[in-house]
Amino acid sequence: MNRPPRNAPAAELSCEVCGRMPEPHKARLTLANVAAMLPIELLVHALVVEAHLPYVAKVLVLTLTATVLVIWVAEPSAARVLRSWLHAPALRHRRRLAAAPSLWRARTLLRDQPGSLQRITRALARLDANILGIHVHPAPGGVLDEFVLSAPGTVGERELLAALSDGGGSHSHVWPTTALAMADGQTRALSLAARIAAAPDELPLAVAELLHAGIVPPSDAGTKGSDDGTRLKIPTAWHGPITFTRPGEPFTPAESARAHRLAELAEILSHRRTEGPRA
Repeated sequence: MNRPPRNAPAAELSCEVCGRMPEPHKARLTLANVAAMLPIELLVHALVVEAHLPYVAKVLVLTLTATVLVIWVAEPSAARVLRSWLHAPALRHRRRLAAAPSLWRARTLLRDQPGSLQRITRALARLDANILGIHVHPAPGGVLDEFVLSAPGTVGERELLAALSDGGGSHSHVWPTTALAMADGQTRALSLAARIAAAPDELPLAVAELLHAGIVPPSDAGTKGSDDGTRLKIPTAWHGPITFTRPGEPFTPAESARAHRLAELAEILSHRRTEGPRA
């Protein structure tokens, strides 16, 4: 097993801007200084007491010698040698934060056959990853499973991708996410539908929010992009074709269907407002 580096507290706690360590607790700092000063004080006192000097001279020599040794030797040595002990509470807190569970979104293509999801679940369980949410989308060659995962802080993208591959998944992608991912797509779509009902012109922004995508400017919409599913074009009568992009995260058929339904809702409402109220 690899030993942690000797300067682990400095590496974990030092400020990225100024490089300084946080101020240790007063009680620990006092004990560390006493432990470093006591041997020096005893040695200086023993040497000076045995010297044949006047009383005033002994006091001055003790004061000056002890002060210089404490400032230049004891305190720096205590801060350096007892660094791990001085900053132990902060280190424990930092390591607890680093080990706290983190949220991930994951997508993988599985064969549409019994047991596929079970193999993925077992592979993720070996990493202590918990599946908080799952959506299944039909896809060419199988089914596209989308997960919201809670994994220990020590688990990263590489480990999750390896687990998805071991479980039989292919074309896998993993992204860090937040608790907002727990809001299912249907709820988000209904909320945005209410927003469009109040203001149909909000369609481009509402779809971009629904898909977590960017809006491609009309001047760039005609350029041919890569055929990897990361561009989605929605034809509309009032706004013209609207193109959305999400690099590195292809759109699913369900997301495309939700976006088209929002566009249809905006067109129906715009048409009714143009006609005006019927007599």
